Amino acid sequence: QVHFVESGGDLVQTGGSLRLSCVASGTISSNTMGWYRRAPGKERELVAWIQSGGTTNYEYSVKGRFTISKDNTKNTVYLEMNSLKPEDTAVYFCNFVYLNVAWGQGTQVTVSS
Repeated sequence: QVHFVESGGDLVQTGGSLRLSCVASGTISSNTMGWYRRAPGKERELVAWIQSGGTTNYEYSVKGRFTISKDNTKNTVYLEMNSLKPEDTAVYFCNFVYLNVAWGQGTQVTVSS
């Protein structure tokens, strides 16, 4: 089974930027990959996803601020996060979109006001 290791989270101020990385233990090239987040007291939600061919989609609250990308040669998915807001504070995870496998530890993003 594929495993994911997320990294890049940090404490930043409102308006700041971060780049998250997710390394998969297996191939991702033929799958739709997604970045999810779980904010305190809320359910995990899908915020950005990238199809095998490279088409990207975003949840409305992050559209225009977040950019998802991937490097199939490195089995790595990225999430560039700009203009961060306190409501972006969450633990961020990556996973396949259409068939979730075991979740990684995630990476904590905290945006201070």
